[in-house]
Amino acid sequence: MTERPTAAELAEAVREFLEHELLPSLGDARLRFHTLVAVNALGIVGRELESADAAVLSREEAEALSARIRAGDVPPGTLALLKRDVGARLRIASPRYLDRYA
Repeated sequence: MTERPTAAELAEAVREFLEHELLPSLGDARLRFHTLVAVNALGIVGRELESADAAVLSREEAEALSARIRAGDVPPGTLALLKRDVGARLRIASPRYLDRYA
């Protein structure tokens, strides 16, 4: 049995409060900017918590593949692998960007 609210639901509730309740009342440009950054960060956290679509490559695998590519040793299927990895990461970090350019 899952406890409610979940971490993703909590992040979403705070994000909605900041975006819809606090942000419209802020007149200070610097504070508005920092609040928008927080709204964006909470969106990323929520998507990551809800996502079953983890990055395809771990950090270590990405570093090893980068080294191979720089050395001129590009394994077969590298482009498709990188597209899957970038797609998975963008679905969490910035899904609108992925929708616009995919």
